[in-house]
Amino acid sequence: MILFPNAKINIGLNILSRRTDGYHNLETIFYPLVIRDALEVVEADQLEFTSSGLAIPGNATDNLCIKAYNLLALDHKLPPVHIHLHKHIPIGAGLGGGSADASFFIRLMNEKFGLGMDVIQMEAYASQLGSDCAFFIKNKPALAVGKGDQLQTIDLDLGKYFIVLVMPAVQVSTSEAYRGVSPAAVSSPLSDLIRLPVEEWRSVIKNDFEPSVFSQYPIIGEIKSKLYNAGALFSSMSGSGSSVFGIFKEELKLPDLEQNNKIFYGV
Repeated sequence: MILFPNAKINIGLNILSRRTDGYHNLETIFYPLVIRDALEVVEADQLEFTSSGLAIPGNATDNLCIKAYNLLALDHKLPPVHIHLHKHIPIGAGLGGGSADASFFIRLMNEKFGLGMDVIQMEAYASQLGSDCAFFIKNKPALAVGKGDQLQTIDLDLGKYFIVLVMPAVQVSTSEAYRGVSPAAVSSPLSDLIRLPVEEWRSVIKNDFEPSVFSQYPIIGEIKSKLYNAGALFSSMSGSGSSVFGIFKEELKLPDLEQNNKIFYGV
């Protein structure tokens, strides 16, 4: 059985306060993209994980799909499976690719082996694997608060716009990005700001990671500037980086940015 886990972008990201558990309270909008991995699961003699496409750092036993299997196995009788992941979503880009793989694995196992889990149960398992994992169970635009694991589905459709995603040849670790931010109060909740026309987002919606990440990796900030110069209505780094997206009124090509970066058009 095969599913195709997709990426997401963050539209706005406000760091609100530091939690006693070491995490931060935040608010952000998750929006799904059509950049996809391919995830296949077949029954096997023993549990095994293999991959192709982009290189995945770390040991196979540490992959979130394996962790998801072991988590499900605590409550469900599962046969051993061979998991194969073809990786296409850039890693270390703030696109949630690993989280998507884990959550789609939970969905796949539920369907393939008739585990009988509803959406709430699958979200509960997914949230144990990562702060943004639960989003990919419903996989619909959502306001995320708390650690990013408390979700409220919102009415947001960017289908009439043309989204360009630019991935520079750098990666930003999440822990590194968090070291450079300080919690701050916000004047208006993101749930209100996202209702404004996209043309107004530029002046009111921000990503708190950008100042520190741009200072360490100026190329990321330069990409955002170039997207605005090319006519983007709104541009932002996604999550803690390093990818940057631009929302345009019309389809276009950006050959200058193609020279040193990976670009996804119409995502």
